[in-house]
Amino acid sequence: MDLITINNVWMMVCIALVFFMHLGFSFLEIGLTRQKNTLNILFKNIFIICMGLLLYYIIGFKLMYPGFEEGEGFFKFTGFGLTPPLTTQGTLDLSYNNGYTYWTDFLFQGMFAATAATIVSGAVAERIKLEAFILFSLVYIGFIYPIVGAWKWGGGFLDQLGFYDFAGATLVHSVGGWAALIALFLLGPRIGKFNDSGKPMAIPGHNIPLATGGVLILWLGWFGFNGGSVLSANPEATSITLVTTCLAAATGGIFAFITSTIFYKNYDLTMFLNGILGGLVGITAGADCMSPDNAIIVGGIAGFIVVLGISLIDRVQLDDPVGAIAVHLFCGIWGTLAIGIIGEKASWSQLLSQLIGILIIGLFCSIATFIILSVLKKMIGLRVSEQEEIDGLDTHEHGMDAYPDFRINQH
Repeated sequence: MDLITINNVWMMVCIALVFFMHLGFSFLEIGLTRQKNTLNILFKNIFIICMGLLLYYIIGFKLMYPGFEEGEGFFKFTGFGLTPPLTTQGTLDLSYNNGYTYWTDFLFQGMFAATAATIVSGAVAERIKLEAFILFSLVYIGFIYPIVGAWKWGGGFLDQLGFYDFAGATLVHSVGGWAALIALFLLGPRIGKFNDSGKPMAIPGHNIPLATGGVLILWLGWFGFNGGSVLSANPEATSITLVTTCLAAATGGIFAFITSTIFYKNYDLTMFLNGILGGLVGITAGADCMSPDNAIIVGGIAGFIVVLGISLIDRVQLDDPVGAIAVHLFCGIWGTLAIGIIGEKASWSQLLSQLIGILIIGLFCSIATFIILSVLKKMIGLRVSEQEEIDGLDTHEHGMDAYPDFRINQH
């Protein structure tokens, strides 16, 4: 078997693993929310992957990888659809991008595109209008995500500046996290989340075993998310990437478990689960340039950040049902900054490049989200009615129950 085939097969395996992550996100989100909104969350996640791939085909891929020339680096669009590179004989050029094909590259990158909107889905669960979320996702996946991705992965100005993000701690996770943060501010909390004095009240998820399964699926999917970002089947690079990914995940979970136990005097499984995800997000920025020891440091701090981040979100009276802001935004920022602090690339100049990249992307995504959602709020409204929220979105927006034989009153 030649090297081109080996690389291509590995990349296709990674495509399957990243695709599988959407099941993990779905399980996690429905497990941590109430039974009466299960179908609504599943509908959003299925819509995101279907529409995300179509939008990435129509416009996203050529926005994200336009082939910047000297003097360019902010925005460029080279046409709709796909244009595979051909040899002089008219066959597919197999020398494209380190030996894997143009088609494989499109599909791998397309799987990443939908993830940013999936992060938002969990944060705004149980009270956003379905049509508002759909329209937001169309714009965010179709335009905002690929434009930001082009700045680094497409060879744009952040890449020229020296900004580094191996597999998307900022370019995927924080891009979704910034949007989620602005959306929470505009939407407001769920009914009953805060009492009259502003104290946060627990709204338990209806299926923690399902949420646990979702996290384990996501951890497995990260083998493709980070392992595929090596962009080849190089044994040394792929192996160390998977080792650092797993060590950071494990350490993130342990540190979140210990921190939450000290703070809250109980063994909180949901904090443990989000700590694992925080470790995974944190290491995603530099999984290829961290030693195992570095990965443990990154993951441990990420686990600590998750617990503090979830507490902070509650204190400022934002309502994030699944902990998306703490996991994807806060840990994404930490992991991106960690590139300049520890590991092979650590230096003051690298840290400055990382900070500039985070600030520019955060500002762009926040302003874009605010504009999109503000327009939608004025046109069609963002939030369902009080009665719809109390009864559950499944009944009002989908006309059915996820568990028709086990319907319970969840107010």
